[in-house]
Amino acid sequence: MRFPKRRGPDRKVRLAAAMLLVATTLAACGDGGDDGGKAGAPKAPATIPELTKDPLTLSFIWFEWPPAQALEAFANAEYKKLRPNVTVKVNTVPNANWHDAMFTQFAARKTDFDIAILDSQHIGEAVTNGNILDITDFVKNNIDVNAYNPYLLAAYGQFPQAETGKRDENASLYGLPLLGDTWTMIYRKDLIGDKPPQTWDEMISAADKCQKDNPGVSGLAFHQANGSDAAAVTYNTVNGVYGGNLWDAKTRKIDGVLNDAAGQEAMDVLVNKMKPLTATGSGNWFIDEVNAAVAQGKACIAFNWIAASGGLLDPKQSTLGTTREQILGKLGFATLPSQKTNLVPLGGMGMHVSAYSAEANQAEALNFMKWFEQPDIQKKWAAAGGVPSRTDAIESPEFLNAGPFNKVYADSVSRMRDMWNVPEYARLVDIENTNVNAALNGAKSPKEALDDIAKEQQAVLDSSDRKGGDGL
Repeated sequence: MRFPKRRGPDRKVRLAAAMLLVATTLAACGDGGDDGGKAGAPKAPATIPELTKDPLTLSFIWFEWPPAQALEAFANAEYKKLRPNVTVKVNTVPNANWHDAMFTQFAARKTDFDIAILDSQHIGEAVTNGNILDITDFVKNNIDVNAYNPYLLAAYGQFPQAETGKRDENASLYGLPLLGDTWTMIYRKDLIGDKPPQTWDEMISAADKCQKDNPGVSGLAFHQANGSDAAAVTYNTVNGVYGGNLWDAKTRKIDGVLNDAAGQEAMDVLVNKMKPLTATGSGNWFIDEVNAAVAQGKACIAFNWIAASGGLLDPKQSTLGTTREQILGKLGFATLPSQKTNLVPLGGMGMHVSAYSAEANQAEALNFMKWFEQPDIQKKWAAAGGVPSRTDAIESPEFLNAGPFNKVYADSVSRMRDMWNVPEYARLVDIENTNVNAALNGAKSPKEALDDIAKEQQAVLDSSDRKGGDGL
């Protein structure tokens, strides 16, 4: 955990800080307080309680990026038509601080937010520690679960999670989809041609040729940072397309699975074939840096989250054209190339009700979630720049025509693979980020980095008292 330095705290402040740090550390390890993390989440009511007529602020917590502002603007424009006394506030923090900003408050059993926007991998930790409401009965009474791809509904709300592509109807739900996402390949049509590469090897070859033919332009731009899940998602994506696995979920086995022949090939491709095609000094790039390279015409091919790509079409942020049409004349957006498989990373997040929010705010949160998941609202959210999860909204003209990358998302849903959805996620991803970043920056060899990831992650799982596995 990283805390800002303060000068001269008195003894009481130091003691409170120490207690909070201990509580936060326990939460991160899945040891949820006095009950050893076994109490689970409290249940939400099956029906929405009576809503207050008094002024109320419904607060979210998310990280700082364009969808956060889009959500606040959309909710205050549309939800107020139903609930004029409610103001929606989306509080944001830097991406690298997102997990800690939520779970520090969870550990203190007091939150200044009503709805936590969690990554799929955060759910296990929050459920184990009793931080969010079990909304299974609420969903049964208020949500048409058949309107969603079962994997998306599971990924953004279910724990424990099922095998990729499936939802266990007997498992509990703790959230509902807010924003779907995956990577898109962004490519310079004017430099490599209108047709995007179809395989990963073809992509690397095209990037190499483009870099050689265009001095000052790097062949590739992708996430490499040791923060959030940046470097880990990059390796996991390459691991997937080259036929690797992150673990055996049933046996909770990582060492010997992640670093098998397929895993080693993927790390070799990433470090020895892809990294040399990136810009000097890009070893800590994440979302914003990749977008900047594309907008400034400094990358032939890039990978980024779809929900973060809208600004690439803004002439005020781009040197590729003075109009959206001119920019689109140079930029293409495509699904990720395949290789041995066609897997793509699952992104996006769900909405989860804080167990420590006031009762009136919890009721409002449930009402907002029911409203938000309606088909007409999901289509409006799509038109406003959101990425929906309902199948009818994903396939709607409102979504498909809202951006050139939206069809990429629609075509990618059936190909998605997630990480480990376990309470130990935060520790696992930190290990992977650190080591992949070290390999990309020359501090470790590809084999050393991958073996270290497998060994250290296995130790985390082995130190847990949990026996069963969770799916990807």
